[in-house]
Amino acid sequence: MKFLVRLLFVFLLAVTSVSAQTISVLYTTDVHGAIFPYNFTENSPVPFSMSQAYSYIKSVRDTSRNVILLDGGDFLQGTPATYYYNYVDNHSSHIISKLYNFMKADAVVVGNHDIEAGHQVYDKVHSELEMPWLAANIINKKTGEPYFTPYTVIERSGKRIAIIGLTTPYIPHWLPEYLWQDMQFEDMIESAAKWINIVREKEHPDAVIGLFHSGYDYTYGNQTADTPMNENASVLVAQRVDGFNAILLGHDHKLYNRVVNSPDGSEVTILDAGTAARNLGSLAITFDAKGKPHCQAKIIALSNTDESKEFNDFFRAHYYAIKAYTQKVVGTVVKNIDSKESLFGNSVFVDMVHKSMLRHTGADISFSAPLLMGVEIPVGELTVGRMFNIYKFENMLNVISLTGKEVKDYLEYSYDLWITNPSTEGHLIKVNNRGRLINKFYNFDSAAGIVYNVNPFKDKGSRVEIVSMTDGTPFDVNKTYKVALNSYRFNGGGGHLEHGVGLSKQQIEERRVEEVRRDLRGILLDDIIEKGSVGDEQMDNWKFVPQADVESFIKADMEQLNIR
Repeated sequence: MKFLVRLLFVFLLAVTSVSAQTISVLYTTDVHGAIFPYNFTENSPVPFSMSQAYSYIKSVRDTSRNVILLDGGDFLQGTPATYYYNYVDNHSSHIISKLYNFMKADAVVVGNHDIEAGHQVYDKVHSELEMPWLAANIINKKTGEPYFTPYTVIERSGKRIAIIGLTTPYIPHWLPEYLWQDMQFEDMIESAAKWINIVREKEHPDAVIGLFHSGYDYTYGNQTADTPMNENASVLVAQRVDGFNAILLGHDHKLYNRVVNSPDGSEVTILDAGTAARNLGSLAITFDAKGKPHCQAKIIALSNTDESKEFNDFFRAHYYAIKAYTQKVVGTVVKNIDSKESLFGNSVFVDMVHKSMLRHTGADISFSAPLLMGVEIPVGELTVGRMFNIYKFENMLNVISLTGKEVKDYLEYSYDLWITNPSTEGHLIKVNNRGRLINKFYNFDSAAGIVYNVNPFKDKGSRVEIVSMTDGTPFDVNKTYKVALNSYRFNGGGGHLEHGVGLSKQQIEERRVEEVRRDLRGILLDDIIEKGSVGDEQMDNWKFVPQADVESFIKADMEQLNIR
């Protein structure tokens, strides 16, 4: 009997020992301001947010002390909640630093949209966070050292878990330099190889996790596995750098749960939890008798998780401050607005942006794209919140000098992203077999300031015919024009200036005429408040031709497009 009792005791001790060495890593990524279970743009509840995430995290913590909480970046942009604390109430403690401090996160990583908020915002948040903000490959030019923290080591039940943070180095392609002043960005593969050696030699961790704000598909944007400074190098790091047990990634807003092999044949778990706190990533790290870590990953949908009363109570004052701001009426919508119309010709949705860009810069021509699809704004009151449906991002305004020929080349490139030949394809808009857009709608730039036609039946490169300037004066391919466009496009987003026009980064900078350091949403908001109404901004300066031949395709595509 005593033998059986002793045997049972040994068994329970063994089970407890194994359990104690299982580390549960939970993480969110690309939250983009989805703090509350409420959509401040639409004034409606949503079934997922950081409130639901906190509820799930707390339930795990209630049963285990071996929990590590991480976030994959891009939390400073995306909803009125973050915009309010970035640009309206920028004197209080930032809601994002309060959020991760309240949730007791162990580490977060820098996202490209966090840098988009500018030094004044992210430096303030950095100083308020009570956990490391990671980015080993963002270097301070003045010191030569990482601007943020390169890595951290977290200990649970005697096991040391190293977290190395990396950020997509593509930020200079999207953002004006003043937003990342005094920073330089290193290739992720090179930086990972450097820092994993430092971590292993200095810290002797039991497991190493990469917390990367960089996507899964390294071929995105016509890049290859050997493209220096690849935007989405997360998997390449796993395949080319030994020593990582798991990589938690973000940036691409996709869901991934896969295993790849490192150069020495070891398995590396790749996990991506998507965006907007719809899901939570869960990584269980268990250690065998020899101390070797083994990772098991899963993605947890939060739509069936209850909100956290504790969370909601803590942030109640913030919630009501944001709600009061977003419910302010700024004007009246006098005509229904549908973003889908911008794919087929002039639309209020894009033309109101064109008009503001031209008005505030005095440029001859403007380029702009729809930044959201599937948006319908009915006749009635327009609130601050609904402005986030009209203009989603905090883009700034730039003016560049382009020749008439370059304007045409720019438009040829843009429409080639967008349209196909209906006579051979059976439809006008480039879509996949599910009726969804193949390319990113926010790269579908149309123009204002000129009158032009687009003939989709002609060959690539010869579809755009520019008739005149909108005031009736001739358009000259040899003349130099001042052209307004947003900062994302000016800094290389979409490739219009580089691949369409053929300008190098240096040439683009040399062509800069003006840089307006204020976000376009704020400019639009002021214009709407001054005018008092929205809906009559639609121009009549471009169309698809021949009109009789293209009308049936436009009608069919309007009805069949599956836009998300």
